[in-house]
Amino acid sequence: MSVEPKDNHKVFGMRNKTLLAIGAHYDDCPFGIPGILLQALRRHYRVVILNIIGDYSKWSPVKGREQQLIETSIRLAHERGFEMRFLNYASMQFDVNSETKRAVAEVVAEVRPDVAFMLWHRDRHPDHEVAASLSDMALRQPGTILGRDNVRGVGRIYAYDNGPGHTIGFEPNTFVDITQDWITAMEWLGQLMAFVRQKPYNPQLLEGALSVKETLARYRGLACGVKYAEAVWAAGNYPREIF
Repeated sequence: MSVEPKDNHKVFGMRNKTLLAIGAHYDDCPFGIPGILLQALRRHYRVVILNIIGDYSKWSPVKGREQQLIETSIRLAHERGFEMRFLNYASMQFDVNSETKRAVAEVVAEVRPDVAFMLWHRDRHPDHEVAASLSDMALRQPGTILGRDNVRGVGRIYAYDNGPGHTIGFEPNTFVDITQDWITAMEWLGQLMAFVRQKPYNPQLLEGALSVKETLARYRGLACGVKYAEAVWAAGNYPREIF
C-alpha cells in the first residue's frame, strides 16, 4: 500500500538518485533515521520507506485502528515528501524464507536504490533481527533471489540502530549532522506517536520515544561535535559522505 508524493526528486527534468530505507515496524525509520531521510530529500533524492510489517490487527495499542495506523503513517510520510510502503506480514509471523526474501527483493528491484538503510543485525526484538537479515540479502543479491540477471544489488548500504532499549553492540562509523532538520524530524515522530497514544500532538511534550530520540541524537552530536546527529554503520569500504 503506498501513496505517490509530490515528485520533488526531479530536477530540471532529470531523475536524481534514490534512497531506500527498510524497517520492520511503522516507526523504525521515523525513529532511527528521520534526519538523514529529510536531508536526502533536501538533496533532491527520491526517498522510499519500506516497512516489512503491515498487519497490526493483533497489536493492542491500535486494535480496531490498525488500518488508520497504516493510513496515518503513509499520510505523515507523504506530507514530508516520502513514499511509504508496507508489506503484509505481522509481528513475529515472518521469517527468513523464499517468500519473504522475494517480497523485499521485489521492492529493491522496482525502486533501484543508489543508497539503502537497514536495521542493525543484533537486537532484542526478533522482528528487527529478521528484518535486518532479509534486508541484507535483498539489498545485496536481489537479482539472485529473483532469478533476474538485470537486477543489481545496492552499492552503498548503511545500518542504523533502534535505540538503547533494542539495539545490541552497535558501533557506528558514520555520523550525520541533522541539526538543520531536527525540528521537522521530531514533529514527524511526535505526530506518529500521538496517533498511537490517541492524544493530541504537543511539540512541547517530550515523552517516550521522543525523549529517547532526543537523548540519543544529542549523544551522537557530542560524539562528532554538532548539536544533533544520527549515526550509522557503513557496510563497506567507501567514502563516508552519504549524499
